[in-house]
Amino acid sequence: MPAPGDGIPGGELVAAGLEALGRGEHSVEALLVAVGAPRLRALGVAVPDAGRQLPRHPELALYRAMGRKHPGDVHSRYNALLRRLVSFERELERRRFSTSRLAPASDASTRAATNELTDGQPFLNR
Repeated sequence: MPAPGDGIPGGELVAAGLEALGRGEHSVEALLVAVGAPRLRALGVAVPDAGRQLPRHPELALYRAMGRKHPGDVHSRYNALLRRLVSFERELERRRFSTSRLAPASDASTRAATNELTDGQPFLNR
């Protein structure tokens, strides 16, 4: 079965981050999702509420985690990850809103668009 977000740039990072957050981990992917959590939630992505477990400033925590993993070129890698996150968010937004323009918004049409994007996986709120 394909992973949630397959076919959307950065989807594999977001899916891995969501899984890691659900387990309470602070992986690079989890911190990336924490950085994008406000926009992801606004787009309907079910971002686990890690509460106090998440760092207060996920951007800094992500940068530091990447520095430990890839010392020397952290700045370019950090920017590349953020670009992938933004690509994912933009494509998700584009697909979600282009679908809603075709028909009047309703819970049924939103669920249908969500299922189309995620192959029915529990990736987005319904």
